[in-house]
Amino acid sequence: MKLVDINIKKAKPRDKSYKLFDGHGLFIQIEPSGGKLWRFKYGYEGKEKLLALGRYPEVSLLEARKKHLEAREQLTQGIDPSVAKKAMKAVRGELSAHSFEVVAREWFEVWREDKTEKHAGYTIARLEKNVFPYIGSLPISQIRAPEILEVCRHLEKRNALEMAHRIKVVISQVMRYATATGRADRDPCPDLRGALKAVRPQPLPSITDPTEIAGLLKAIDSYKGTAVVYSALHLAPLVFVRPGELRNAKWEDIDLKKAEWVFHYFKQRANIRDKRKLVVPLSRQSIEILTDLHPLTGKGVYVFPGLRPGRPISDGTVNKALRTLGYDTRTEITGHGFRAMARTVIAERLHLDTQWIERQLSHKTSERLGESYDRTQFLDDRKKMMQTWADYLDGLRALSIEPPIDEEEPPTTQVKGRKATTKRAS
Repeated sequence: MKLVDINIKKAKPRDKSYKLFDGHGLFIQIEPSGGKLWRFKYGYEGKEKLLALGRYPEVSLLEARKKHLEAREQLTQGIDPSVAKKAMKAVRGELSAHSFEVVAREWFEVWREDKTEKHAGYTIARLEKNVFPYIGSLPISQIRAPEILEVCRHLEKRNALEMAHRIKVVISQVMRYATATGRADRDPCPDLRGALKAVRPQPLPSITDPTEIAGLLKAIDSYKGTAVVYSALHLAPLVFVRPGELRNAKWEDIDLKKAEWVFHYFKQRANIRDKRKLVVPLSRQSIEILTDLHPLTGKGVYVFPGLRPGRPISDGTVNKALRTLGYDTRTEITGHGFRAMARTVIAERLHLDTQWIERQLSHKTSERLGESYDRTQFLDDRKKMMQTWADYLDGLRALSIEPPIDEEEPPTTQVKGRKATTKRAS
């Protein structure tokens, strides 16, 4: 008689194991411990053999019959079901050894060598949170564009559009590594072109109105935090470099006598040096800030050292200080916003050459082959510009209103301590 599920459920363990048969060699074995094991008894090349089909109730009666039928079909084709099962297990083990997660972690160890600890940490965390749960166990050779798109769709549902694009880039790097090491045929990520929702970049907030700038400068003057952060806040609008470049400033790169700060372009995503360098002319006001700070941090490496030995202040220190002063770094001003402030005001209010400003901002030229052939530095012009800009800011700070600009000659400012007096051309 064929087995029915109720009989299997009611079967009680005995002192010795016993069997309940379903027909054609399929039976369930009841163990003294209470375990119920599916077995298929068959003959192959004159030998009696036994094939394990799983444990009840994990493998139901219906599933056991399906596996039994597949094994019988293999026998009709001259295949030993036990050998076929071992071969399939070996194949699965091989595929598991080359799953996306295994290959991705291998790629990560190679990739991270020249990356900052923080950047590497962000990358592996993104994979662990947003990728491995969905395709981590899949054999990397079987991953195609639809599987990657599904990963990105989960992020799009959370409205994390920028993260979706970043994840796609990381997956692409892993797939290229797998292709190079012979574990995948190609990188399918280019097939996703146009499939993801576009990211509309939002400009970082900044303050460009002279009256509001005056209020910001006065607020910075009132900052009650550490001398290091106080100095970084005051220097940021004067030099308007990138936040990463400011916090990583080193004393060895600063020549106070020559009034210059020279460093190679900083790459936030990879803590490496670029071939190009930037000369930042230092105004009298900048020199004063650095001179005052030197006795405190000058014996170390970094101009603005953090709490952890041998490390600069964190990338969020300036923004945190701005929030302490009452500014919303999402809608009003950020450390990076000092760059937009300088770019806008120097051009619109001081009417200085935009080429000088762009060179000072270390922006790449938009002209084709411009970086290769146009190596103009405008250094003398930029020195004058940086001093004029610093004097202009002092004028705003002193008057709390925008000082008038003489069209023929920019104002100069004599600085005594933290006080400023503006002189006009006669």
